[in-house]
Amino acid sequence: MFFAVESILNTILTTASAYAIIPKINHYTLKLYRYSVWDKGGEYVDKIIPRVAAVHDISGFGRCSLTVIIPVLSSMGIQVCPLPTAILSTHTDGYKNFFFHDFTCGMRGIAEHWKSEGIEFDCLYSGFLGSAKQIAIVSDIIHEFKSRSGTLAVVDPVMGDHGKLYKTYTREMQDKMRLLVEKADIITPNLTEACFLLGEAYTGEPLDAEVVKSYLKRLSDMGPESVVITSTLLENSCYANAAYNRRLDTYWKISYSCIPKQYPGTGDTFTSVLVGGLLAGDSLAAAVHRATGFVEMAIRETFECGTPEREGILLEKVLGWLRQKPSASSFEEF
Repeated sequence: MFFAVESILNTILTTASAYAIIPKINHYTLKLYRYSVWDKGGEYVDKIIPRVAAVHDISGFGRCSLTVIIPVLSSMGIQVCPLPTAILSTHTDGYKNFFFHDFTCGMRGIAEHWKSEGIEFDCLYSGFLGSAKQIAIVSDIIHEFKSRSGTLAVVDPVMGDHGKLYKTYTREMQDKMRLLVEKADIITPNLTEACFLLGEAYTGEPLDAEVVKSYLKRLSDMGPESVVITSTLLENSCYANAAYNRRLDTYWKISYSCIPKQYPGTGDTFTSVLVGGLLAGDSLAAAVHRATGFVEMAIRETFECGTPEREGILLEKVLGWLRQKPSASSFEEF
């Protein structure tokens, strides 16, 4: 039975007309539709549950990084395998005298053990990295897993916000991040990070659509096939997340309502839902729409509850939405 299913699916998925036969399948998720494979030892390996290696820090308090990534992706039916970059008592926004333990020394060891055990991932997803050395390590890990098993590489190039780099970010780290971006399949910078990657000035003023499209195209020309720029203020005071796919040569924008609060962890949440959507078979535009809608809803729910900003969005109140069948996507090309 398993051999029959595998044979049929392999035939479909390797034909040039696969995209037309099953429109929902994109090239990021083809291998998830293979129900089984046999490993080198001849044992049955279950491939129904997608697997993500999440290279992020973990904070004991304050909803951000791994403490939002794990529940978000798990709620979407995805196994999350953490590769921690640092351990903190709290995140750094709004807290003082926090405990911090750098885990750079253990990053390669974890990746090497996974490699020695033959563990493969459908996606490798990185976020904030605390040093040039960590960025170099993640670059090597992406190269290893992509060359071995075609792992989808998603890089959230966390460097700053509101026109400023984070205090810990150095010129060397900026240069290393550009090299990391080159190895990614998808990147999700906010507008500040997009400007720093491109060497453009951040003004904080509304941008013409053609300017945003040029940013997306230039970032894609650096390497990644797909680019999403978040927190973009367009003309007519329209806030949107903008996306581009080089293979399709198509641009999209997904508008949202801006609530005047700054909650940590919203970027981590956005990219996690995006990754989950892609691994579920969403197109890039549909995944961006799903992620935009979820973050907007979470921010609104948290704002109405009036909890302290530094505690992050009230993820626990809205996680159930991720288990529901997504509504029809609403996005427009531009």
